[in-house]
Amino acid sequence: MGAATGGPGPWEEVRKIGFADGHTASVRERWLDFGPKFLSLYARWDPGMMVRAHSHRSNHVVFVLQGEMTCGDVSCTPGTHIALDEGDTFGPFVAGPDGVVLFEVMMGDPRSDPADPDGWQRLLESHDARQLPNPPIDMPDWLPDTRGD
Repeated sequence: MGAATGGPGPWEEVRKIGFADGHTASVRERWLDFGPKFLSLYARWDPGMMVRAHSHRSNHVVFVLQGEMTCGDVSCTPGTHIALDEGDTFGPFVAGPDGVVLFEVMMGDPRSDPADPDGWQRLLESHDARQLPNPPIDMPDWLPDTRGD
C-alpha cells in the first residue's frame, strides 16, 4: 500500500499559447504525487487551449472531470476515460468554451514526445494562434525538462 502525501503541490503553468487578439491560454497542473514510478495530477486548461498531438514515455490515463475538450475528432465530456500504452499518440487537443479539468496518471516517465508537427501548425493557424515558450516549471531533480526538445 502506498503512502499518503501531504497534499497536492502548487499549480504549475506547463504550456501556453497566444492568440492574435492578445489573449493567452494555458495548461496548469497540480501534481498530487510525482515520483520515478508514476505521476498523478489534476490539469486545468483555459478555454480554447490547444495541445499538439503527442505520445508519452509511459502508460497514461486521462479522466475528464469538468468541462470538455476534443481529442482529435472525439468530443471528451465529463466521465470520458482515455487509456494509452507507452508510445501511443493522441490528440491534438482543444479545450471547450469553459475549459476542461482532468485527472491524469502516468505510470513511469511522464515526459511527452511531439507528433505531427505540420498538423500542429495548421491547427494553430486555423485558430489564429501561436505556440508560446514553455513556462519554467519546478521539475524533480531526477527528471530533466525536455519540453523544448
